[in-house]
Amino acid sequence: MPKVQTSLRIDEENLKEAREILHSLGMNFSEAVNVFTAMVVRERGLPFDVVLHDYPAVDETEAREKVARALDGVEKKEGIDAERFFRDLLKS
Repeated sequence: MPKVQTSLRIDEENLKEAREILHSLGMNFSEAVNVFTAMVVRERGLPFDVVLHDYPAVDETEAREKVARALDGVEKKEGIDAERFFRDLLKS
């Protein structure tokens, strides 16, 4: 089957990491895109579930602040149990 050239806009860091992972799997990025495309055709849709989670999204800055506060508490021996930590982390 003839191949066509295409162009993609992808986050630079994700592309770099993806290339490293794919290299360790013995394939290049182009081969991986071809596999993905073949799976979309075979599945007649995305080859994985796309779902919304039941918990609110936490932006990176807020998550880092919450983790920093929790680590500060651990250093001061003011730790909390894991269940409370994750419940507080996911609060909006």
